[in-house]
Amino acid sequence: MNVQMPSRRVFLRNAAGAGVFTLGATVPFGRARAQLDKPVIWFPPYDPNVFLQISAKDDTVTLICKHLEMGQGVTTGLATLVAEELDADWCQMRFAFAPADAVRYRNLRYVIAQATGGSTSTSEAWLQMRQVGAAARAMIVKAAAREWKVSELEINIEKGIVRHGAKTEKLGHFADAAMQLSAPLLVKLKDPKDWRLISKTERLPRLDSETKTNGKATFALDVNRSGMLTVMVRRADVFGAKVASYDAGATTKIPGVVHVRQLPSGIAVYATNTWAAIEGRKALKVDWDRSSAETRSTAEMFDEYRGLLAQPGVQVERRGNAASALARAEKTGIEPLDMEFTFPFLAHAPMEPLNCTVELSADGAEICAGSQIQTIDHLAAAFVLGLKPDQVKINTLLAGGSFGRRGNPSADWIIEACHAARAIAGRAPVHLVWTREDDIKGGFYRPMVLHRVRAGLTAKGDLSGWQHQIVGKSIFADVTSIKPIDEIVDTLFVNAGFDSSSVEGAKGTPYAIKDFEVRLHNATTAVPVTWWRSVGNSHTAFVMETVIDELAARAKKDPLEFRRSLLTDSRDRAVLALAGKMSNWTPTPTGEEGKRGVAFHRSFGTRVAMVAEVTVDGDTIKVDRIVAAVDVGVAVNPDLVKSQVEGAIGFALSMVLRNQITLRDGVVQQSNFDDYEPTRMRDMPKVEVYIVDSTEDPSGIGEPAVPVVAPAIGNAIFAATGKRHCALPFGYRTIPPDYLAGDPVKAR
Repeated sequence: MNVQMPSRRVFLRNAAGAGVFTLGATVPFGRARAQLDKPVIWFPPYDPNVFLQISAKDDTVTLICKHLEMGQGVTTGLATLVAEELDADWCQMRFAFAPADAVRYRNLRYVIAQATGGSTSTSEAWLQMRQVGAAARAMIVKAAAREWKVSELEINIEKGIVRHGAKTEKLGHFADAAMQLSAPLLVKLKDPKDWRLISKTERLPRLDSETKTNGKATFALDVNRSGMLTVMVRRADVFGAKVASYDAGATTKIPGVVHVRQLPSGIAVYATNTWAAIEGRKALKVDWDRSSAETRSTAEMFDEYRGLLAQPGVQVERRGNAASALARAEKTGIEPLDMEFTFPFLAHAPMEPLNCTVELSADGAEICAGSQIQTIDHLAAAFVLGLKPDQVKINTLLAGGSFGRRGNPSADWIIEACHAARAIAGRAPVHLVWTREDDIKGGFYRPMVLHRVRAGLTAKGDLSGWQHQIVGKSIFADVTSIKPIDEIVDTLFVNAGFDSSSVEGAKGTPYAIKDFEVRLHNATTAVPVTWWRSVGNSHTAFVMETVIDELAARAKKDPLEFRRSLLTDSRDRAVLALAGKMSNWTPTPTGEEGKRGVAFHRSFGTRVAMVAEVTVDGDTIKVDRIVAAVDVGVAVNPDLVKSQVEGAIGFALSMVLRNQITLRDGVVQQSNFDDYEPTRMRDMPKVEVYIVDSTEDPSGIGEPAVPVVAPAIGNAIFAATGKRHCALPFGYRTIPPDYLAGDPVKAR
């Protein structure tokens, strides 16, 4: 697809035309224009001026969405909240992305940053977006009452129709009049019993489905500016190496190649098309300075990690006295366990590779990207380009997946694109494109991690003492060194001198373990790391749930009941019970029922329990069924909740069964979907998702199901075979036996 994007100035001018009930991105109506460029926090924070457009021309209601849509359905979810309180008809709803503006469009959970991540989008905007809809409704009612000269109490809105007796008009009819009013300081929200959209089982069509299906949706990779050059960067094959010298003679002879420049990250080739840029990059001759590079293998790095276990580390949590409890268990209890767990680096591998367009002009810069943390990307771009932040405009576009990669606190790909634009002094717009091989072989990864757990049991089979050590590289070890960004990262994510994301899921476990200790050891390596879907929970949940399962086995107790006995929160216990009920869990399973495993984890405020059923035949595994129970508070869109859980299971299966990033002499061995294979249709089990009815405020759903998949399957394998896995991936072949029988050559 070749899409010519309009400039942001054109977009704003068109949106501000007559009959549009505001694009509050820059112009809040009812405010003096002298205030427009001031960094003011607008009150109330639910002002429809900032978040909505209502068109008199076609009666559409457009949500100005502050969050990135990367497949998770956030535009549909937030629009549901607005439409509910506005009483708009669902067919009226549309969305557009907000500009980078940490004042107006901040994530209320993060306060100082506009960002999409941490499964916060629905929970942080739950009250705000409902208030936006309610305020807009009140303003339209007031405008209608004035026009019809009746009491506001006599006016009703239903499915986008404003009504007073026999009189009716569409919402858009009152847009111009409503634009002259100030947002109310107080709004009344609907009683949940009156909801017609929120939490209803009827499926609402996603707002982004049609354009994604018919090809009209614009992703960052679709951007095409006049005179634009495609940029490919040659980076070192080992992390930490720097350019010593290069020869671009052969590159410049390739038709379509326009420039070659050295950037901090490598050598950039600029060309009139992508193929020329790729071929030009191949032709480069580069000598690298590897004096500070990572040249170890994965095994050597794990050896260093094991050495760190002998150090004190940082104590991140302590309850009671784990050492004393373990000493007692060793003397009088059931034999304690001492288990080591290893987790490899993991790539994000989103379907749309990283890319970013930067266009410089005399008065600033304009950027088009699937920006996930607009505030960090905005500040990073301004710093690299030598501009003031208000001279840099970021157009957020649809992203074809992320899983954390586009939310890198280092802003690596945005910074690289800005360096590329600056290196040619803005002579042309530049579109930096990473191939999938670029990102898998040389991107940012889920950290490689090692755990060691010692845990004991009393003679009665009760848990007695748990010592937990974690070794890994902090996500924030390689941030930008740009002061404003570092301050944001430190404020939001670094607590008490340690990276909380390294230990989340172990620290703060909901299990009532009386004598419990967690220590963290920070490893160093030039391999860059960042968030990966569910972050630290992606490995801590597997450790916690595998150890709990092993303790239950040694105590000869039912694993589901053993977990329930350690949970004190009623919501935790309820979701575990629901998973057991819907899977027909029995305390003493036999036959096929004996090939099941259970796991529970709480993350991002959401409780998830799963029961997995497997068939193991030698070195081949088939995951037959997964029953998932989730407590996400109010499920704003139940269909989206189920989709996220189903998608999380599909995403996690490849991590569980086969995927890993390994290094040999510092070089990543994987490169694309042939050797870093995503989950295939043949891998997917039957999935059942059950949502706990709740009146609690919503919590996250994009990530919480990911951590539970591995331990549920691992515990099922143990139930079926007696083999306990303590490392990911498991390494089984995954083609069902009946398929293998038909075509054994296809076995992997």
